Amino acid sequence: MGDPRPGGLPQPDLASRRVVLGEIFALWLVTLLLIRGVKDLVGTVGLPEVFLAAVPILFMYAPVFLCRLRGVDSWDYPLALPAFRDREAWWGAVKLTLMVIAVVTVPWLIGYHVYQTTLFPWAVEALGLGTAPDYHYRGTWPAQPLLLVGYHVFFVAIPEEFFYRGYLQTRLDEAFPPRWRILGADLGWGWLLACVFFALGHSLVEPQWWHFAIFFPSLVFGWMRARTGGIVAGALFHAWANIGVTTLDTLYGVVPVSPG
Repeated sequence: MGDPRPGGLPQPDLASRRVVLGEIFALWLVTLLLIRGVKDLVGTVGLPEVFLAAVPILFMYAPVFLCRLRGVDSWDYPLALPAFRDREAWWGAVKLTLMVIAVVTVPWLIGYHVYQTTLFPWAVEALGLGTAPDYHYRGTWPAQPLLLVGYHVFFVAIPEEFFYRGYLQTRLDEAFPPRWRILGADLGWGWLLACVFFALGHSLVEPQWWHFAIFFPSLVFGWMRARTGGIVAGALFHAWANIGVTTLDTLYGVVPVSPG
């Protein structure tokens, strides 16, 4: 689905923008705090891990609930995946994803290797943070690749793209209409703000110093949303990036291999 904002409308006034930003902030904060609460209960209280299914449910149904409160049809936003019979939509998303992967894979692999084997150890020593870790290629692959793929596609990528790009970016585009044409996509401040919410949301759930870097791949996810008018391409690339990072972290010994 495309952008529901009618074309040719004048720029929203300051009051309208404040309303949208307040609405988006409230949706983001409440949803992420609920997700953090679920994860804390599972991790500290010992609730069964099945309760983590609430995480994708919250990401996917919180925007729909808000649409009902606003009195608008959630179908006006690019939230839903296309029908399986819509081969054109699926193939277009897959084709764009493969093109982006072809462009970023080699520089990403080189950058990852240099960072883990040179830059990160140097930074640890330079800042006096202790002994530098010995990360290097070990050739050990993730023990459960099918589970890894399924988790990142259905539990992480699709729900997060549904929330951040399907609703937040589209709604922010209504307050901050796209003003730049970048590689076939109409983008604006809404695109950038959605990326900020995306990066900060990760730290709100589980703080990590490196979460600021999540902003940069999210620029690609948002561009893909704007380029295609849907969330499939961004979700596919999002899942590929997550799977790639987890695989590389295992290959380089950054994370231990889970039991097979």
